[in-house]
Amino acid sequence: MTSRVTRSAAETEELAAALSGRFAGGEVVLLSGELGAGKTAFVKGLARGIGIDPADVASPTFVLLTAYPGRFTLHHADLYRLEAPHADRELGLEELPGPAGVLAVEWAERLSFVPWPHVWRVALEHAGEDARRLTVTEESL
Repeated sequence: MTSRVTRSAAETEELAAALSGRFAGGEVVLLSGELGAGKTAFVKGLARGIGIDPADVASPTFVLLTAYPGRFTLHHADLYRLEAPHADRELGLEELPGPAGVLAVEWAERLSFVPWPHVWRVALEHAGEDARRLTVTEESL
């Protein structure tokens, strides 16, 4: 487990880019935290680390799932608007990311199940003004 405080969206992106720069494909990143905690900024950094322009990444709140091509395909899910129990099962997330992809799930605490045997959990929380505390944990389930 690694815990770090970032003081800007750019620092949050940098931390994520460093993490995803080590990815080999097939990684799943589960992000949790309140509104405005920096989840989408973290996903932008993941994108940069795998060769995707972070400016292309937007919160997929209304479409729930977006894919961005790069060195790996970044599958970006945002579960904020899911209300029905087990609605996440209808998205087919368990079939992602595949060996040539990376899956980032915002609002991962809304998942009704975690089907992946290995995940990165990223908890983001406000730590005053523009500061965010990020706790990154690698888990094998």
